[in-house]
Amino acid sequence: MQQQELKRLVTQELELGIRIIPDASHLTEGEESGTARVLFLAQGEGEALAAAAAAEGLPAALQREVRSLAARGVFSGRLGQTAAVPTLGLMPGYQAVLLCGLGEAARSEGTDAWRDAGVYAVRAAHGQGLVRLAVPLPRAGRAVCRRRTQALAEGLWLGAYRMPSYARGSGAPQPPALREAVLLAGTAEQDAPGGLEPALRAARAKALAVYAARDLTNLPGNYLVPDTLAGVAQGLAARYGLECTVLDEREIEEHGMGGLAGVGAGSANPPRMAAVRVRGTAGGGEVLGLVGKGITFDTGGISLKKPEGMEEMISDMGGAAVLLGLLHVLGTQQPRDDVVIVIPCAENMPSGTAFKPGDILTVMNGQTIEVLNTDAEGRVVLADGVLYAKQLGATRLIDVATLTGSVLMSFADVATGAVANNEGLLGEVLSAAQRAGEKVWPLPNYPEYHEMLRSSVADIKNAPSKDRWAGCITAGLFIGYFAGETPWVHLDTGGTAWLWSPRGTEPVGGTGVMVRTLAEYIYPEA
Repeated sequence: MQQQELKRLVTQELELGIRIIPDASHLTEGEESGTARVLFLAQGEGEALAAAAAAEGLPAALQREVRSLAARGVFSGRLGQTAAVPTLGLMPGYQAVLLCGLGEAARSEGTDAWRDAGVYAVRAAHGQGLVRLAVPLPRAGRAVCRRRTQALAEGLWLGAYRMPSYARGSGAPQPPALREAVLLAGTAEQDAPGGLEPALRAARAKALAVYAARDLTNLPGNYLVPDTLAGVAQGLAARYGLECTVLDEREIEEHGMGGLAGVGAGSANPPRMAAVRVRGTAGGGEVLGLVGKGITFDTGGISLKKPEGMEEMISDMGGAAVLLGLLHVLGTQQPRDDVVIVIPCAENMPSGTAFKPGDILTVMNGQTIEVLNTDAEGRVVLADGVLYAKQLGATRLIDVATLTGSVLMSFADVATGAVANNEGLLGEVLSAAQRAGEKVWPLPNYPEYHEMLRSSVADIKNAPSKDRWAGCITAGLFIGYFAGETPWVHLDTGGTAWLWSPRGTEPVGGTGVMVRTLAEYIYPEA
């Protein structure tokens, strides 16, 4: 089964088809069956909504129905609201009109509302058993239209994501799956359809990257072990013609990666260190090092976790999943600078060979770590990951990790925490997150927090104190200790990489959070 999953993850594609045509007259014969015309409406009262519906050419009877829905409080155009209105033959070619709210954000030039509306539109279409959506593209100037089109297409694809099931047999019959979204380019104030194709390609690459990250994060721990995770890196590198190196347990020891070797020592599945290099167009100088935590399952080791909720620890490789998903973007659009992706892969298990509280581990630059808590293992493997990225030439670093539970105490499962040693790099990442529609909030880097990591018997300790004060800050700064003077940002997705129930546009299970942020950072003009 592992090999089947590996093949699927490397070769996966998006099932929902999206294409751009000038207008609905270009739909071929028979395409109208099960088709809904999507109508995006800004938040407003009944008359305002009906006026907007009239502007879109809806028949008078359907305009009255829109007004009625508003009067009854069923639909007001608020972001996330949807309503399906049967056309009853009043609009030949369309089974229904699908109303989707854009909220107040529709009146700005931002893109978040369009991405979110795309997600909600697809979910509503699935619920109604619709086969096809005819989606008018946003009316705006060319630059704004391109950005909104990309965001809308991203949303449509992301809304179509479904978590894989391993159940045997079939349950109750499902409604017909949504197969296609046809984007209607419409009026002359928008770009010609061909001019919007790059936006559609960029959206597709990002959506595929998020799909891959979600699928990896959702994989059961018996399907995804360190060797399998490294195999995904090799497979994706081969798919896109990229350079890939995987170190086995013997080579990890030879490289002096005592942190990764120590964390992986308790498992029957030995650790791996995977690295993928993407050559940039600039051809030298700057190298972006991306390091992702790849703990394929985390029991806590000797410092065993409580059993309740431990099944979520299949997601402890969420940082690695983000970077492997990102290869779908890097493999289709060459970045300006070289990018090195480094993924330390291990399984943190308790056994007679597991590392223990009180152990001293030596990482690849010769520095030593006092282990106070084996459940603080992610930062230990990331120490070797960051050092390896620097050895491979990284001149700036971003690490992504489901690092702490304490980040939930600060941000719940809403925002990703950030710690950095360089304000310029941090500002660029925060700006990219804002453009991507992902919430990231910076945490302080004060000398007092560094002092909390001082060890009396080693260079640094992996847990600050029994009270765990400032846990997500000190955990991030532990990684920053090994980044040294290299500009570095840490992204703690301990609260955002996995959800127990859907929230807003995010699904249950793996979210793939930070894929879009990193893509925006690497391609700021895309």
